[in-house]
Amino acid sequence: MRTFLPWIVFAVLPSGQWQWAALAALVVAVGLVAQQRTAGAGFDALIIELGSAAFFAGLAAIAFADPDSGVHDYSAALSSATLALIAGVSLLIGKPFTLGIAKRSTPREVWGLKPFIRTNVVITAVWTAAFAVTAAALAVIAHAGNAHSTPATIVQVAGFALPMLFTVRYVAAAQAKAGLQ
Repeated sequence: MRTFLPWIVFAVLPSGQWQWAALAALVVAVGLVAQQRTAGAGFDALIIELGSAAFFAGLAAIAFADPDSGVHDYSAALSSATLALIAGVSLLIGKPFTLGIAKRSTPREVWGLKPFIRTNVVITAVWTAAFAVTAAALAVIAHAGNAHSTPATIVQVAGFALPMLFTVRYVAAAQAKAGLQ
């Protein structure tokens, strides 16, 4: 949950103040990176946080430069697309973003085991797909002129809730299969 805090902050702040929402999300992302690095987390555990900081730095710059920019209506879709890109690239380079997160709560002797790595590949692939589908749905909603509507909010919530639910259940099933529960 902490990993996605910048995105949640951006989503819950009023869309009429999107430049401040983007700045707040940037501050949260940078704060998370600093806090996690201080706590000893490696960069592999901060893939989403680092990508979040870069995205919100760019979005805040655009939003402050032109608060009436057309980017505003597509900012939710761009957010999800960015998360899909980050997650997808992490898979392509063989460093699924969930792997670094999972290592925080898993014994070191499990890290190199194929089932542990495979579980994280599957989970990251599900998150990637969820982000991509959410981005597409939000782009369609924005194109229809309803970017900041109840349906858009429902799509955003579902875009996080469904893969989160999958993650919890899939990890529990994988642990049960491995006899770790």
